[in-house]
Amino acid sequence: MKGQGCVIAIVLAGAVSSASAETRQLMPSVYEAGHFYATPMLATGKRLRLLVDTGGGGSHGWFVLTREASERLGLATERCRMGESELDVVKSMTFRSDEGLPRPEATPCDSMALVVPAHGVVDGEDGQLGSGYLPGHVWTFDYPARKLWLEADDWKPAQGQHASSLGFARDEQGRPQMGFARIAAKIAGESLDFLLDTGATAHPTAAGKVSVASLSERGVGVTSYITTSVFDRWHSAHPSWRVIEHGDNLLGKRFDSRLIEVPEVEIAGWRVGPVWFTERPDANFSDKPGGMSSYMDQPVVGAVGGNVFAHFTMTIDYPNAKAWFACGTGCQRAGGAVK
Repeated sequence: MKGQGCVIAIVLAGAVSSASAETRQLMPSVYEAGHFYATPMLATGKRLRLLVDTGGGGSHGWFVLTREASERLGLATERCRMGESELDVVKSMTFRSDEGLPRPEATPCDSMALVVPAHGVVDGEDGQLGSGYLPGHVWTFDYPARKLWLEADDWKPAQGQHASSLGFARDEQGRPQMGFARIAAKIAGESLDFLLDTGATAHPTAAGKVSVASLSERGVGVTSYITTSVFDRWHSAHPSWRVIEHGDNLLGKRFDSRLIEVPEVEIAGWRVGPVWFTERPDANFSDKPGGMSSYMDQPVVGAVGGNVFAHFTMTIDYPNAKAWFACGTGCQRAGGAVK
């Protein structure tokens, strides 16, 4: 999620897709400035570049592809009718055998990708593997090794991994309806609910560059988000926490983002810090139509992103609504020593 209003697509909220994996698969991907990009190769020899974004768009098992990318790659689009709506989709893609993407199951019109305009693209990506495509699987984001894995269906956590329960919007029968995961984190002794967001994007100003570990060629990095009301509360209660005015301009003239440095974040029994949070308007995460909380099982006050996850190997077990964290570097067990 690149800031509410910058998500490529959140469309036709509905049941997420389920698929299966028999063996662990190393996904074709690159790791750049805190983000994973899936890079499957088509049979033509052309590659896609898809931001792997747990807070990103899509639905019904689709991943999201920009119209410009579909044209550049020569992928035929078709119209898909869903109720009163008609959408552009790519029905099939032929990948090289060892560098492809698993095909989602039971998608509308037996299609693979939803085609949308390129609104929200900030780092040259062709689209997203987002909240429509990722659920139904078990994914490991190995940040220290910079590898992305699709785990087998019978995946089990290893010794030393810590679990955190995830919340998903569900129907009356308990079936997940949206793929956005809610995760709890503790800051200054307070437990808060966040969107689990591997795509949380920073575009720091010159003043804000101190907040990011690395930047892509386009000046893009990773961050975590917090609403203005919580930001103000933190700043009032903890005046020693560093604040940078005009620290991020991802939202451009629509919102002048401040940054605040939190000394420590506790997640899944691990402690990391310091962590920078980028301000977002309260409306972005509200439970009103279009606000992030309206797509989730409970309200959230922001998003935890790659500047936290970079310390871990993180496995998201969508079917069992768990995220598992194994410390890589710079972590501390709650009440323990730094690893």
